[in-house]
This record gives sequence, C-alpha cells and structure tokens, in this order.
Amino acid sequence: LRCPFCQNHEISWGCSVPVDYDYLSPTDLAETAAYYRRRGNIGVAFTYNEPLIGWEYVRDTAKLVRQMGMVNVLVTNGTADLGVLAELTPYIDAMNIDLKGFTDRYYRDVLKGDRQMVMSFIEEAARHCHIELTCLIIPGENDSDEEMDVLSKWVASLDHDIPLHISRFFPRFHMTDRGPTPVKKVRHLAEIARKNLTYVYTGNC
Repeated sequence: LRCPFCQNHEISWGCSVPVDYDYLSPTDLAETAAYYRRRGNIGVAFTYNEPLIGWEYVRDTAKLVRQMGMVNVLVTNGTADLGVLAELTPYIDAMNIDLKGFTDRYYRDVLKGDRQMVMSFIEEAARHCHIELTCLIIPGENDSDEEMDVLSKWVASLDHDIPLHISRFFPRFHMTDRGPTPVKKVRHLAEIARKNLTYVYTGNC
C-alpha cells in the first residue's frame, strides 16, 4: 500500500541514509527465539514493515518456530493473494490485520490498494487462526457513523467475537493537513461497533 499517513515511513518507503543491519536466516531467527524462551519468550511476531513483502521468509521461519514448540503472530495489511495466505496458515497462530476503512474509494484513491482483496484475506484467515482487526480513523476519510456501522456488521457476519481495535490517527508523513482524530470521535465509533461486535477496543487515545 501507499498510505500517505504511514506511521513507519522511514522503513517502509526506503531510507535516505545508509543503515547497518544484520541478516538473520530463518534458522538463525528461530534459534534466537528459542534461546530467549528462558526469559519468557513464546515465539515470533512478524511485523514492521509489511511482512508479506517477504512472505517466503515468514513461511520458512514460522515453520521452524512451530517445530520448536513456539507460536507465530503475523501483523499485516492483508494485501496478498489467497495463495500466499494458504502457504502461511499452517504455521501462523494469530494475526492482526488492518481493515483500514470500508469503501472502495478510500482503498483505491487514498491507500492505492484493493478493499475486496483485504476482505477476502480476512475472511479466509478467520477460518484458520485467531484474528483481530485494526482500523485507524482518519478525519474526513473513514470516520462516518455509517461506515463504521457497515464495517462492524460485515466483521460480525464472519464472527461477532472477532476483536476490532479502533485507533486514533496522528498527522504523519504526507498527511499533515489535518489534526489528530478527536478522542471523542474514536470512542463514539467504538460504541457504534459495539452494537454489532462483542470485543471493541480503542487505541492511541
């Protein structure tokens, strides 16, 4: 995606200065996770930047982590073919998936993505593991009562116990032309969603 409000644009849109890093092979990462079990580690979370850019690495690592008796969590925007998801689901225990809005206009014109692809990804993922959804509320974009009602009803049609996190926006990156989402608005939208869903949480408030 090309979200103009990207919260981690320094790593997702490239870096203007050289950065030193170490490559960890899937075996290296799985063994590192296992080493830290003595400190309470239970597995690996694949997150920042979008992990499905390198989904083969996620698959190969998650398989090893699972073989070592640990768990895997995937944090993703859900913009991937279902064939990719099928490769991952045998090894993923839980996912947090961004459902960034619920109009094709918003996904197409603002995010440069495909809402139907994300919906299909969510629907299929829900059949295989625990999922939670996150919606970042952008003032003037996806903050209407009607959109939240339709969004939460669709989630409930999959399972009314799927947790939904409704998060507050702060001006970032290319979207600094508006202020943060009012806390009152986030809490109001959460109340709308609670009419349809059992578990609704507010974030960044």
